[in-house]
Amino acid sequence: LLSWTALSLDILIILICVLRFNICQTNLKSPQDIQVYAVNSNFTLRWNYTGDGTNVTFSAQYQCFDNLQTDQPEWRELSGCQNVSHTECDFSSSITAYYDVHHVRIRAERREDKSPWSSIFEMIPYEIAHIGPPEIALQSINGAIKIKVSPPEANEVRKMWLNPLKFTYYVVIWENSSNVEEILPMDIIDGLAPETTYCLKVQATIFLDSREGLFSPIHCIKTTRKVNDLLCPTNVRVFALNMKFSLLWNNHYKEHVNYTVQHLPGFLKHLYDDYSSKWRKVSGCENITDMKCNLSSVIESLSGFHYFRVQAMNENNKSCLSKDVKVDPLVTNEIGPPDIKVDISDVLLHVKITPPGSPENEIMSDLYDLSYQILYWKNSSDNEEEVKTKETKQTIATISDLTPSTLYCVKVQAFSKSYNKSSDFSKEECIGTPGGKGLPLIILATFVGALFAVLIVASLVIFFMYQAYNKIKYMFFPSCRTPLNIEGFGGQLVSSPYVPAAEEPVEICYIIESSITEEVNQIDFKDNRHFKQSSRDSGNYSYDDNTSQSKGSEETLGKDIL
Repeated sequence: LLSWTALSLDILIILICVLRFNICQTNLKSPQDIQVYAVNSNFTLRWNYTGDGTNVTFSAQYQCFDNLQTDQPEWRELSGCQNVSHTECDFSSSITAYYDVHHVRIRAERREDKSPWSSIFEMIPYEIAHIGPPEIALQSINGAIKIKVSPPEANEVRKMWLNPLKFTYYVVIWENSSNVEEILPMDIIDGLAPETTYCLKVQATIFLDSREGLFSPIHCIKTTRKVNDLLCPTNVRVFALNMKFSLLWNNHYKEHVNYTVQHLPGFLKHLYDDYSSKWRKVSGCENITDMKCNLSSVIESLSGFHYFRVQAMNENNKSCLSKDVKVDPLVTNEIGPPDIKVDISDVLLHVKITPPGSPENEIMSDLYDLSYQILYWKNSSDNEEEVKTKETKQTIATISDLTPSTLYCVKVQAFSKSYNKSSDFSKEECIGTPGGKGLPLIILATFVGALFAVLIVASLVIFFMYQAYNKIKYMFFPSCRTPLNIEGFGGQLVSSPYVPAAEEPVEICYIIESSITEEVNQIDFKDNRHFKQSSRDSGNYSYDDNTSQSKGSEETLGKDIL
């Protein structure tokens, strides 16, 4: 009995488990193919479910990873995606951090029974979001279509695209075939057939992010008949050379007309406000009769782009406006030809380049980062002479490997790779190279002249050194000696005023008798008196004369003594 009771309880438990929607073992499958579709700031979660969908609902959770957060964020309920019965839900209200990483997961539920969580879908909202379609308004005027574009999210509080000025708009317009054009937020599409229905749609793009948005709904409109008013200026165009701008136009009106040129900064057309009242008159181009206007007072090289139009007014104060013309200074401007000067030295050709617009306008080289292409060739009767080229970024270039006694011609072109612009060639300049033997003769003449100059300088140096040597030798080491009669006068030595030279003592011995002492004294006195008298007459004595005189005196004295 007890065994039958236990068996009955087991069977009862099994039946209860089956009847309780498989509480003991779930049969619910996890959702698959999780995707998030985003347009602007609107997010939709989509998935597939292959299990039994009877009485099944779905709930989702998400994690948001802040860049400054280090801990693992907790899972939160995804608002708008709780207990939904369809395989998609809108969770736009849950996402506010558009640049942070988000994880999303979802599971199936049937009352108390819950499936395992699906695989995690990772996303960054800004990167997966699509640009929504813009809003457009059309107006048919004088055979053209005026279009006004409002940016995506214009009427929404929460915005994914914070700067609407980044948008570029493209319109697809067709009658029998489609044509794609770039337009501004407020623009006029002209050149259309009158009284014809055109359909169009507009797409917003962000060029910097390479994002293409969704097209707007298709709008259709019928053009009106175009009225050709002869008063309106036509063929309005800009002529620009070396950053000097002029506006030109035509007019077929036969009566007297005054013209006023108007200017609008380019950025105003990219705004979404009405700019019709923001046109300003160009100074010096008010009520003029010439069909030309100098725009230099308005356009600067780095001032962005501009729009210009011409208003014509007749004597009855009737006016008509021309079409707008856009001017992007660095794109519209054309580069003029440079000026060159050529010079020759030996077998080298020197080319000096003056940049376009110089010297009064030296900004061209900096704005366009100019390079120069130099063409040079032999100016001869042979038509098959090869034209050679050389490129340089410098304003002074040197050309070598020239043929002596040859006439060469040169012309130069300025170009800018960044703007894909090039100027016309400069005027040709021709110059001849010297003869073939000229260079050796010049070198030889230079060498001989230098050698001759060195010899002259060396000779002068040697001459002055020799003269200085003689002077020093004469002053400190004289070659003449003092006369002997001066050396023995009065028993005292008379020395040189410059160099004190010691004289060797000379002893002269005589043997005389006392009887002739007076005669000797008289002779000595006469000699001394004669010496004094002679010294007054001349202070110059030769060594030979003194020696002979001294010898004569000695002989006379000896005879007297004997």
